[in-house]
Amino acid sequence: MDIRRAQEKDMDGINRLLGQVLAVHHEGRPDLFKGNTKKYTDEELRTLIHDEARPVFVGVDAEENVLGYAFCVFQQHVDDNILTDIRTLYIDDLCVEEDKRGQHIGRTLYEYVLDFARRQDCYNVTLNVWACNEGARRFYENCGLTPQKFGMEKVL
Repeated sequence: MDIRRAQEKDMDGINRLLGQVLAVHHEGRPDLFKGNTKKYTDEELRTLIHDEARPVFVGVDAEENVLGYAFCVFQQHVDDNILTDIRTLYIDDLCVEEDKRGQHIGRTLYEYVLDFARRQDCYNVTLNVWACNEGARRFYENCGLTPQKFGMEKVL
């Protein structure tokens, strides 16, 4: 597998995986996530692929089929009253093709993102996991991530 920055030619593969992620979230929280839709329009995805502040990485096989992706966002709170101005790379979304899971593709993508963040002088890498996505939570814990904060709710 080769990992590289996403290109427009990867959009169909990325969209397929985005649909898989949406299905997991819709199944777990249909009160919050719509089903049978797309997270991004093609124009939004095209814009993200070219946005240096929001790098998107793909893992591809020898035929350039997208096996997984990682959507990232640089974050920094410069001159904030209470937060230090550390540079963070936030993983907005990481997904591996359903029938390729268990082959260490996700771990390889995650390690690639960590190395990229180090080269970009980031202090840390962060992400959020929905409570209904137990498999993702276990995956990230196995990668060595620990809770930074908890989002809580009371449905009315």
